[in-house]
Amino acid sequence: MEILFLCVVIFLFVLAVFDLSVGVSNDAVNFLNSAIGSKAASFKRILIVASIGVFIGASLSNGMMDIARHGIFRPEHFSFYDLICIFMAVMVTDIILLDIFNTLGMPTSTTVSMVFELLGATFVVALIKMAGGIDLGLNDLINTEKALSVIFGIFLSVAVAFFFGTLVQFLSRMIFSFNYRSQLKWKIGIFGGICATAIIYFMLLKGAKDMAFMTPDVKEWIRHNTGLILICSLGFFTVLMQLLHVLKVNVLKVIVLMGTFSLAMAFAGNDLVNFIGVPLSGLSSYQDYVANGGGDSHGFLMGSLNGPADTPVYFLIGAGLIMVISLATSRKTRNVAKTEIGLGSQQGGEEMFGSSRIARSLVRRVLSIIAWVERVTPPRVRRWFGRRFNVDETIMDSGAAFDLIRGSVNLVLAGTLIALGTSLKLPLSTTFVTFMVAMGTSLADRAWGRESAVFRITGVISVIGGWFLTAGVAFVGAGIIVAAMHYGGHYVMFALAALTIFLIIRSNRRFKLKRVEDNGDALFQTILSTDDKAETWNLFLMYITEQQQKFMSFASESYERITSAFIGERAGVLGKSENLLLRQKDILKSARRKETLCLRQLSHETAIEKNAWFYLSNNCCMGILYNLRRINEVCREHVDNNFCPLPSGYVADFEMIRGRVGTLFADVLAVMSSGMTDTIPALRRRCDETKDVISATYHRLQKQIHEGDPAAMTVIYVYVNVLQETQEMVSGIRKYLRAYAKLCDSGYSSRPTAVNPVS
Repeated sequence: MEILFLCVVIFLFVLAVFDLSVGVSNDAVNFLNSAIGSKAASFKRILIVASIGVFIGASLSNGMMDIARHGIFRPEHFSFYDLICIFMAVMVTDIILLDIFNTLGMPTSTTVSMVFELLGATFVVALIKMAGGIDLGLNDLINTEKALSVIFGIFLSVAVAFFFGTLVQFLSRMIFSFNYRSQLKWKIGIFGGICATAIIYFMLLKGAKDMAFMTPDVKEWIRHNTGLILICSLGFFTVLMQLLHVLKVNVLKVIVLMGTFSLAMAFAGNDLVNFIGVPLSGLSSYQDYVANGGGDSHGFLMGSLNGPADTPVYFLIGAGLIMVISLATSRKTRNVAKTEIGLGSQQGGEEMFGSSRIARSLVRRVLSIIAWVERVTPPRVRRWFGRRFNVDETIMDSGAAFDLIRGSVNLVLAGTLIALGTSLKLPLSTTFVTFMVAMGTSLADRAWGRESAVFRITGVISVIGGWFLTAGVAFVGAGIIVAAMHYGGHYVMFALAALTIFLIIRSNRRFKLKRVEDNGDALFQTILSTDDKAETWNLFLMYITEQQQKFMSFASESYERITSAFIGERAGVLGKSENLLLRQKDILKSARRKETLCLRQLSHETAIEKNAWFYLSNNCCMGILYNLRRINEVCREHVDNNFCPLPSGYVADFEMIRGRVGTLFADVLAVMSSGMTDTIPALRRRCDETKDVISATYHRLQKQIHEGDPAAMTVIYVYVNVLQETQEMVSGIRKYLRAYAKLCDSGYSSRPTAVNPVS
């Protein structure tokens, strides 16, 4: 039996490796976003700075894992078997939950997930024990105060961080403006000194408080001399930053990298318990059971966990190495970072979230308040604020989402608030504070414009909702899993662990495939950051062509697949096609939003000239998609109901039409690949010819419907619908060709067609 439990403990450490990987991928957003978003350095250098901070924080941690040992449950009332089940349930749930959030690109809190997983698993085991006749209540078995403090911490962190983020960034922008380089001569030394001092304060109170070298005597000395340390730091760093500025060193980049290092170190030092606390507690439990348990896993109580336990340094170093490797290699880290950076971006870009009723109502009310404030504000004051907050003067490196002033404020203010919360015993979460500070600073910087505010507020609400969802899912999920393990024994434990690893591997494979599909962002960002208007148009046309070429290829494949499935009566294919068409609708809408943003980067004359043809080409693509969806809908309903198949006599005629449509799509793709518009008039004539063929087939059908077998009418009506939608789709292709020709060549003019010309 001891061998089996040893295997379970070993498996806990295997799962901990996965947990470290997925946890770092999510929490990295806390210390990477400001540096990445402001382009303070190359991504490689930012990772190096963060990795050093992570490794130092993990290696120098004192390894006190009290929250996993006795912070949630009362170990003296739980058996060794109870705790093994709890620990396994927590690890399995945590890995799956964090990986889901990483895949979705949603930042969450590892502290919240671990606390509520421990709470949920302990709650279920406590109920099982109480049902078994134990003379104890829930208050005797569970420490609910920790869970309540975490919930309170969410509300407190959101409100405090967002308010101060907005206020401090507003004041910073009043001092420096968006054209901050003209304001740095004498201000940068003081600003840099304040920022660096705040970072040191954060590192002393939060980043280094749990390090091994922080003995009680050292902590007491720091507590008594905090004021002196801060004054000396302020004087030293003010002089140093001013000197660096004189030497042409970008002080703001130094501040951002210092802040990144301090937050990374604090994260590793304080949040390490969230990843390895549970398996280490499992190891301690196993050692105590082997030494004193007497082979009674169900009767041996774990009161020994009430005592503190120092973690061997090799565990800390190993955890630090795994965290650094995960930080450097995880692609999901960038996915999570993309969410926060996108919500706070100064430039327009693809909005990751849709619109919500709450966001629309809130924006409407705020706009009314702003209008009233503008009416009562004296004109002179309005002009002064207009100069300080002139976003057209924004200074950002190429590809940056916001400038270095905001990046500095994000890191320094987040660190300061977390440090103050620590000193005042307030349960401020690092994840919640850093995210809401970033949202507050973006609001103060007018990054939430009228055309983006609704989407970004919806995004913020979604993220905050995700935090509460994390708590609920963690609680319920861990509870269900621990119940299965408690009654199912070792076999269920190993089965769930194996399933977890399988799900992680499958998730990573799907994520890689999704990344391959979601290309084109590099070109999009290049367009937004290009100042040359002539070059912008060339890049924009390339981008439009690339996106619409993908759609035409998709439409061709979809038409062939749907019609073949209708003829062959393959309901599964039609069901899959419906999902693909719905997804393609979202892709088209996203591409249109991006392209509209790119259109604003063109010169005024070019934008006016190309605007109509751009929207016509997009509308044609969306119209073709709707044609495909209507074809698929009626075909799927017919095939799902097992109605009569299309008679062979009609199949031959339709195969000829399908062939002509397929050739049209192929020739359109060839034109888009070559960029030559000379063949477009001929292609438009072929579209007319194809429409005539479809029309003739339709008229023959009308005669046959009146003379045919009533039993076959259902499939004939479906066939008629397919022909009508196909004809509309060909019309859409014809219109698209004209719009595309006008985009490529302003001198293009429609030529008279030989058959039924359509303008």
